[in-house]
Amino acid sequence: EVQVVESGGGLVQAGGSLRLSCSTSGLTFEEHTIGWIRQAPGKEPEGSVCISGSDGRAYYGHSVKGRFTVSSDNVKNTMYLQLDGLKPEDTAVYYCATETYGSSCVFLRPSGMDYWGKGTLVTVSS
Repeated sequence: EVQVVESGGGLVQAGGSLRLSCSTSGLTFEEHTIGWIRQAPGKEPEGSVCISGSDGRAYYGHSVKGRFTVSSDNVKNTMYLQLDGLKPEDTAVYYCATETYGSSCVFLRPSGMDYWGKGTLVTVSS
């Protein structure tokens, strides 16, 4: 059974930082791409970041590029997302999701992802 579990969300002031973790089990990390999708209140899900489990190549959405940094630990089957320079508009539930085949992750398209976690809430106060 594939499991995806996010952690690390919380309340932070604008300009602050957080580090999110995405722990996976039941899958071979290197055979997947893993993405972070966020959904702000009243808005559609937005693909923010994707990382390839095989070669570590990372893909960033324009709204987070330069502020967010993704990394992975293939031994621990865990992906990390460092959020710096947070803005109130970054407030959202952040979901981690995996993709086995396809290009949804690298094109930051949430609808094609296979396995999802329950999300972790990030709230940025102004």
